[in-house]
Amino acid sequence: MTDTSIDALNQKLDRLVEAVSRLAPPPVPETDLGGADCFVWQADPGYLEPVRKVNRVDIGLIRGVDRVRDILVDNTERFASGYAANNVLLWGARGMGKSSLVKAVHAAINASPKLDRPLKLIEIHREDIDTLPKLMTLLKAAPYRFILFCDDLSFDHDDTSYKSLKAALEGGVEGRPANVIFYATSNRRHLLPRDMIDNERSTAINPSEAVEEKVSLSDRFGLWLGFHKCSQDEYLEMVNGYASHHGLDIDPGQLRAEALEWATTRGSRSGRVAWQFTQDLAGRLGKPLKD
Repeated sequence: MTDTSIDALNQKLDRLVEAVSRLAPPPVPETDLGGADCFVWQADPGYLEPVRKVNRVDIGLIRGVDRVRDILVDNTERFASGYAANNVLLWGARGMGKSSLVKAVHAAINASPKLDRPLKLIEIHREDIDTLPKLMTLLKAAPYRFILFCDDLSFDHDDTSYKSLKAALEGGVEGRPANVIFYATSNRRHLLPRDMIDNERSTAINPSEAVEEKVSLSDRFGLWLGFHKCSQDEYLEMVNGYASHHGLDIDPGQLRAEALEWATTRGSRSGRVAWQFTQDLAGRLGKPLKD
């Protein structure tokens, strides 16, 4: 075989190796649990991506939910300290700070000097719920305690992944690892469409058993924390809190009038509406918002 033939063969082999390498899945990145306090679960390929800068607000700026805030803080403190605690479902009116409260409580707990090790917060996306057992297996041997957090958790008519969540939380053979707790937010108390539950009741041979199957998922959460629409006074308290925190210099009467007009145009009052008004106000005043 001539040198030219050998060179041509080597080139073909190199191209073949390169093509096969592109087909092979990339190696799973190593997860350094000590490198951050917050992570996002990437189900494919299956690793925890650290979040260096978390999108959250100070717990003192979350107003109008004092009772549920105190309950969630107490439950999280007990869990972080190694004591028994419950899975939590935060449900109710949109924009009232459900997900913001989870992130704020996590930050507040980690700011406490009592903890030997920081509490870790891991966000799992709704569409990755069926990989929850895999994630729990990854975490159960780790020397940290974890809050698994799923924002806006709900299930559609033909979605059966809620059964995986039920087993992972309380019903499986292994059960939930002692160093893991699950927090979820939802606009629905039972996580399933109301018409789905009503349909099961009307068409099943045994209606009560069919309904029990659908609503039993919520029973896996020991704490149900309800969030309800805020009053005008609570809404204005939120606006005033944001304006003061971010140093927005405006006449109190003008602030009140503009905030109420903003809520009227939006057709609702909530913490989210108060924050959106604050962003608009800061932009008009030419003031940067604090991180």
